[in-house]
Amino acid sequence: MKAAIIRNYEAPVEISEVDRPTLQDDSVIIEVHSASLNPIDNILRAGYLRQMIELSFPHVMGYDASGVVVETGKNVQSVKVGDSVLARPNQEDAGAIAEFARIKEDELAIKPAGVSHTDAASIPLAGLTAWQALISKGNLKKDDKVLIHAGSGGVGTYAIQIAKHVGAYVATTTSAKNTDLVKSLGADKVIDYKTEKFQEILTDYDLVFDMLGGDSITESFKILKK
Repeated sequence: MKAAIIRNYEAPVEISEVDRPTLQDDSVIIEVHSASLNPIDNILRAGYLRQMIELSFPHVMGYDASGVVVETGKNVQSVKVGDSVLARPNQEDAGAIAEFARIKEDELAIKPAGVSHTDAASIPLAGLTAWQALISKGNLKKDDKVLIHAGSGGVGTYAIQIAKHVGAYVATTTSAKNTDLVKSLGADKVIDYKTEKFQEILTDYDLVFDMLGGDSITESFKILKK
């Protein structure tokens, strides 16, 4: 579950040198209108990744942002001041839960006009996770069969839609209460993980996308093509 942090403005906010991030040549400064929280935020806050990710303090958290560009670096060409954008900032620039955030040009996209800042802020991290796993790494293509575990979760809901977009056959695990949801997203085969065993139902799959870990990974090998 993702929680949106919403900021509404009736007038432009004046930026001071004190409260804004330092602009870099390849980056922009955005006025954050919405940010969202992900499991990684809680994991990082709890200190579980301290041996993998070095942080300098004070550290501003947040990996999803939607807002308006208020300043651009001298090398930035694809966006201009006043553009509405959404972004998944990198670790160095992470800090979406703030009034202003620094975003590299290649880590943002223009926000579609029909999408609110609140909805846009829920897209980047979960959406990129699904896209990179299925497309960049998994090479999913038309007529492939893919099992997406936890299809009703934050990443799973994007994964189902992306898989259907490329023309794949999608099976997913979820609970009975979320069956209608995953079907509405395009799932072809829905497995209730509480009452059914996917490894006894599915065979000859091209790809499995697992967000659960543990036994589900081991069992998933049983349904893959040789």
